[in-house]
Amino acid sequence: MKLGSLKQGGRDGTLVVVSRDLTLAVRVPQVAPTLQRALEEWATARPALERVSQALNAGGMGTCEGQPVFALDPTELASPLPRAYEFVDGSAYLAHVERVRKARGAEVPESFYVDPLMYQAVSAGFLGPRDPVQVRDEAFGIDLEAEVVVVTDDVPHGVTPQQAVGHICLIGLVNDVSLRNLIPPELAKGFGFLQSKPRSALSPVFVTPDELGGDWRGSKVHRPLLTHLNGRWFGAPEAGEDMQFDFAQLVAHAARTRPLSAGTIVGSGTVANHDTALGASCLAELRTVETLRDGKPSTPFLKFGDVVRIEMQDRQGRSIFGAIEQTIERQG
Repeated sequence: MKLGSLKQGGRDGTLVVVSRDLTLAVRVPQVAPTLQRALEEWATARPALERVSQALNAGGMGTCEGQPVFALDPTELASPLPRAYEFVDGSAYLAHVERVRKARGAEVPESFYVDPLMYQAVSAGFLGPRDPVQVRDEAFGIDLEAEVVVVTDDVPHGVTPQQAVGHICLIGLVNDVSLRNLIPPELAKGFGFLQSKPRSALSPVFVTPDELGGDWRGSKVHRPLLTHLNGRWFGAPEAGEDMQFDFAQLVAHAARTRPLSAGTIVGSGTVANHDTALGASCLAELRTVETLRDGKPSTPFLKFGDVVRIEMQDRQGRSIFGAIEQTIERQG
C-alpha cells in the first residue's frame, strides 16, 4: 500500500491512497482525512486503506469506494506527513562516521558501535517532494542527505527492538538538508543542531513494509538509494549494507526513556557503504573521500540552481516511493 498527502485541507494535507505505479490516487475521507489521523487509528485504518488500495490497483480510472480516481501530479503532493510530532534522526551507517573522523585524525569511540547516534530533528514542517530548498546564503554550505525513514504508530516507553518491529507502519525517504558550515560552531557549543538543520523533504509516498517484499528484512531496506545531482549520477549505496543499527533498534533507542507518538519519523542517517565506488548520499561524504585521497576536498557544496533527485527503485527498475526532486534557491 502506498499513501501520500495532497497540498490541500490545511497544514496536515489530505490523505490519498496511491496506485502501485504512482500514476493514480483517490481520497479516502471515509477512512481518515489525514495520514496523521490514520496512524493514530492504525489498527482500524490500515485494513480499510488496504481495501481501497487493492480496488485502486485492480480498477484503474473511474471511482473507488465512491470516490473519484484521478491522475496523480507529483507537484500537487505535500510530504506524506506535512508535519509530524517527532522526527528523530540516527547515524546508523558508521562507514560515514569512520571516514569523517579519519579525515580529521580522530578515532571512533567504541560506544558508537553499541549505542546509536541520534538527535531530535525539525518536524514542525516538511517541504513537499517537489518544493525548492530555499537558503539565504550559499556560504552556509548547503548539502543534501539522502536517507531512509520509517514511521511508527504509538510506541510504548521502553520497548525492545523485537517489540519495536511491530510498531513500524510505513517506510519512505528523506532529503535531510544540512548547512554544513554552520554545524561546527553549533556542535562546539555541546548542545546539538539548530540553525544548521533547516526543513527537510519527504518522498512523495510512504509505503507499508509488505510493498518491499523480500527487500524489507531484518528491519532494513535492501535496495540502493539513488541520488542524481544536476542530472548526473551521484551515488547508489546499498541501504541494507553496512547499517550498524537496524530500524527496530533505532525505534527502541528513541523510546528508551519516553513513549513515541503515532506519526513519529525515525531516520537512518546518511546512507553510506564501505565501498566508495557505490558513490555517496551527501556532499560531505564525497568531500571526505576526496580529502582522504587528495589531501583536500574538490567538490563544492550546493549552489543556487542545482537540482537534487533522490529515489529508490525496485528490482524491475520502478520507483518505489516516487522521487524527491528539488531545486536549490535563494531565499527571497
